[in-house]
Order: sequence, then C-alpha cells, then structure tokens
Amino acid sequence: MNPRPARGPAKAATAGTTAVVALLPDAEPLLRSAAGTDGQAVRPGLPAHATLLYPWLPADEVDESELHRLRLALPVGPVRLALPVGPVRLGLASVERTGGFVGVPVPELSPLADAVRTAFPAQVPYGGRFGPRPPVHLTVALDADPRAADDIARRTAAALPITTEINTLHVVGLAPTGWQGLAELPLSH
Repeated sequence: MNPRPARGPAKAATAGTTAVVALLPDAEPLLRSAAGTDGQAVRPGLPAHATLLYPWLPADEVDESELHRLRLALPVGPVRLALPVGPVRLGLASVERTGGFVGVPVPELSPLADAVRTAFPAQVPYGGRFGPRPPVHLTVALDADPRAADDIARRTAAALPITTEINTLHVVGLAPTGWQGLAELPLSH
C-alpha cells in the first residue's frame, strides 16, 4: 500500500466531495495516539474509518436514485453469497509505513470496496493516484515527519491486533463546516 504518490501531497478535498466509508470506532485510539505524537498527521473531521470509494459523486448529485444504486451494489441477501453480509468482522493486525504515511490494512473490506467501485466505474478511487484497485486501509497518519511516522508506526503496532466489526457503510460529504453524514447503508436487512 502506498497511498502517497511520489509527486507530493495529494490535493485537499473540497466542499461538495463525497465518499463511501466504513467507520471504525474501535480504532479511534490509534488516531488519538498518532495525534499525540504529531498533531498535523491526523486529519480532522472524520473519525477512524476505512474508505471504500473516494471521491464518490459530487454532493449535489447524491439523491435517492444514486443511493438506491449504491444499496443495490451491497451484498445484502442470498444473491451475493461470495461477498460478506453484515456484520463484517475485521481484524486490524498489521502496520504499513511509507514515508510520512502510516496505515493499517483492512483486507476484509476489499470485496465491499470492489462491489461499490464496480457499481460506479466512472468514479476512480483517489483519482487514479494509486492504481485502479487501491487496497482498503485505515489511515493512521498522513504526511508525518519521518521520526514521528516511525514512532506512530511503532505505537500503532503495539496496539494491534484490534478485532471489530461493521454492519453499516456511511456516505459522507464535505461541507464548508467539515465532513457530514449524508446516508447510512446497512449491510444486512
């Protein structure tokens, strides 16, 4: 996983940007620890999460028909037995570090990410910066000072494993006042 391109920092999200995410509240202590080491390395606004698709649609295009299309992509019911049906059990078990990036892979969410991305092929994950199928991960720190990134990676590894589960995906949108929840998508009936 290399979520930071060689050509420099990614451009910041702008108001009207949306994403499909899985909130990971049990991983919140990892972000608090990272912020205690380097306050600039943890992005404010969203709690601990793994992103399935970013950017999704512009916020002004998110309506009931697009949410229905997104719901249809999710594995609820017996038709899509190859994909997980909520709750999805997650094992946060390893740390990856590249430069100032520290992340925790969340491979159990790859089938969900693939389903969402397949339903919206025009929405290229991360604008294509990390290839067509970037791995799903929890970002613990981004653009951290190298020494701080070493410390954050070490502290994160010491706090793992974390076993948790999700049963809902969330659509979030960036407003002038920060990220806001737009919709919840249960993974089971």
